[in-house]
Amino acid sequence: MTAGTLGLAGLFVLVWASAFNAARIVALEWPPLTALSLRFAVGVPILLTIAWVMRARLPARADVPRIAAMGAFGVGGYLGCAWTASALIPSGLVALLSASTPLFVALGERVLCGRRLAAQAWIGLGLGWLGVAMLGLPRAGAGPGAVATAGIVLALCGALFQAGGLLAFAPARGRLDPWTSNLGQTAVAALVVTPFALALETAPQAAPGWAGALALAWSILVVGLGGYALYFVLLRRLPASSAAALQLLAPPVAALIGWLMLGERLLSTDMAGGAVTLAGLALLLRAPR
Repeated sequence: MTAGTLGLAGLFVLVWASAFNAARIVALEWPPLTALSLRFAVGVPILLTIAWVMRARLPARADVPRIAAMGAFGVGGYLGCAWTASALIPSGLVALLSASTPLFVALGERVLCGRRLAAQAWIGLGLGWLGVAMLGLPRAGAGPGAVATAGIVLALCGALFQAGGLLAFAPARGRLDPWTSNLGQTAVAALVVTPFALALETAPQAAPGWAGALALAWSILVVGLGGYALYFVLLRRLPASSAAALQLLAPPVAALIGWLMLGERLLSTDMAGGAVTLAGLALLLRAPR
C-alpha cells in the first residue's frame, strides 16, 4: 500500500465512522426518519447530476430489481433503523452493532445459497455473535435507566436489513456503474422511508439548530457523496476484501469521536464485546472462499 493509498484509507475510515456521530446529533434534534427522508431527497438530485456528468451507464433491466432491493433494505431499512437507534443509544454502540452485518451475510449465504463455510469462518461467526451478546445483554439487563433495549434491537435489525439488501444486490455488483447504483438505491430508499416518517413521526416545529443542520449537511455531502467516492477509489487500488476490512475500523473510531465530541460513554463490556466482534469479523473476512 502506497503512502497515498494509506492516506485515502485513513480518510475513508474517518468519514465512514463520522456517519454514526452525525446521525446521533441529527436524531437528538429532529425526528430521525424525517431527517433521513430529507437527506435522501437532497441527495437524489445531486447524485443524478453526478451520474450525468460521469456519463454513468444505465443498468440492465434484469438488474433493476437488485438495485431496488438494495435501496429498500440495504439503504432505507438499514439507515432508518440506525438513525432511529441513534436517538436512543450512543453512536459508538450503534456503529459496533451495525458492524454485525457481515455475520448476517455469512449466515444468509450458508442458509439461502448453500455456501460451505471454512472452519475459520465458523470460528469468526462464533466470535462475532459472542461479541454481539457481550454488547447487548449487559445493556438490556441494566434496565431503562441505562441505554434503551429498543435501540440495540433497532441497530441489529438495521444490520439484518443491510445484509438482506447486500445478498440481493451482490450478484450484480460487478457489472453495475457505482454512481447509477447509488442513485437508484437512494431514490428507492427515499420512497421507502418517507411514508414511515409521515406515519410514525410528527412534523418538527422548528428547523434544527446549527449543530443539527451541520450534521445533516455532513451526512449528505461528506458521508453520502465523499465517503462513497473514496470507497470507489479504494476498490480500484485495493483487493475487495481489504477495502471491506477497512469498514471494521469505523466502529472504534466512531466510539472515539463520540467520546471526544459528544461526551458519550461506553461500558467496559461494550469495549470488550466490540473487540471480540471485530476479531470475529476479521477472521470471517480472511477465511478461504
